[in-house]
Amino acid sequence: MFFTLISTILLDNIALKKYIHISTYHSVLIPWHTTLFQIILPMFEASKMRLILQKLVLAFIHLWLWWTTSIHVHAADDSLKPGDTLNSSSPLLYSKSRKYFLEFYTGTSGGGTEFFTYLAIQSAYDNTIVWEGNREQPVDQNDAVLSLSFSGVLKIESGSVKKPIILYSPPRPINNTVATLLDTGNFVLQHLHPNGTNTLLWQSFDYPTNTLIPTMKLGVNHKTGHRWFLFSQLTNERATPGAFSLEWEPTGQELVIRRRGTVCWKSGKLRNDRFEYIPEYAQGVLKYTIVSNGDEDTFSFRSTNENLTHWWLLSDTGRLSYNYKEGYVARADLCYGYSTNGGCQRWQYIPKCRSPGDVFTKKNLRTNYKNVTYDYNQNISHSDCEAACWSDCNCNVFNEIYVDGTGCAFYHWNSSKYYIVDGTVSGVDFYVLENIGNAIPHHHGRSNANFISFFNHILKYVQLSLKIPTIP
Repeated sequence: MFFTLISTILLDNIALKKYIHISTYHSVLIPWHTTLFQIILPMFEASKMRLILQKLVLAFIHLWLWWTTSIHVHAADDSLKPGDTLNSSSPLLYSKSRKYFLEFYTGTSGGGTEFFTYLAIQSAYDNTIVWEGNREQPVDQNDAVLSLSFSGVLKIESGSVKKPIILYSPPRPINNTVATLLDTGNFVLQHLHPNGTNTLLWQSFDYPTNTLIPTMKLGVNHKTGHRWFLFSQLTNERATPGAFSLEWEPTGQELVIRRRGTVCWKSGKLRNDRFEYIPEYAQGVLKYTIVSNGDEDTFSFRSTNENLTHWWLLSDTGRLSYNYKEGYVARADLCYGYSTNGGCQRWQYIPKCRSPGDVFTKKNLRTNYKNVTYDYNQNISHSDCEAACWSDCNCNVFNEIYVDGTGCAFYHWNSSKYYIVDGTVSGVDFYVLENIGNAIPHHHGRSNANFISFFNHILKYVQLSLKIPTIP
């Protein structure tokens, strides 16, 4: 590299070209060292020496810049090797077939006043985040760095956190490792052995966040005791683990959603490769894999069309959607109180003041803010407010306090005199307790909405398969 630069500089000097003889009849390739001696020796003249030195300095600067940046360039853009780093200004780390990419992603909260940066794996199809490596410890975008050390430590560092976030640290130093983003969306760290075999040291699939993608497992590893499950975000803007979890229940051979540890929804038994309480349009494109043996009890799925990727997303309110709200797998957000529709589990403890058909309805209101109590805890969100209000016979309206969806305000209104419903004036969103009878709308069953969602899904499948452009 260096001698190529020097030769180029000297050859580009017009005054030097007269020292090079190229035969008109024969093409002669002069070795670089011979060329240098033939050119440099006659050129030590004071007038030309300054120009040459200037170009040599520029060459050294260029060489230094190339060397300092090349140590961060990866041999393959799907992997990190010992000594490699990834930061917010680095090229994206793509999987081999470019289905997924790894980067530091920055989101906003508090109405755009706060910024949170996470190491994220995203789908290249629509940029959906399917995994976050530091959801409990957001970092500063300006100095966040993912690195793989020469001793096999995979870690995230940033000035905003006191200690490095260790993704993996071996019991003793390992000097031949590689971290690779696979086409499955799994980020794996492997030990490479001299005989060509690899040992898996760590993988992102062992630490799911709020999204289940094909081949990712839910369940338990009986050898290690490690459990795989999804955890919702605290709010739509805060990636901190929230109230809901999606788990595989080996005993009942079914999926369950828990809220703060209590089961609120069940999928029902699996019969003919279909779960009882999951709509057909949400599972008809999937093939389930259930493993039950001495090593593990797990659930996973694959797409019936390998050209299309499907995933399940557990929202902060308990909705389990597929492919980012194309439809719903489960509506655990409706599973409170007496509800037993669509797999909902009736609450064990219900105040006598609540009746079947009591539900919270979202309304945009203007109020005088009288008879209000507050919970300023920023580690609670919508479902916590809802559960607390439902359990308090003096509460019939609630909403969240902060713009990021945390904290609770409870309203003790016994008549409509405390608020005004006016569609012509923008108000504030409240959740008002009303009794609408037992006919609670739900996603289960073959409603028109389900048919439309199913039709839209089929239409999108045809468009992607035939590569038909979408009409805006």
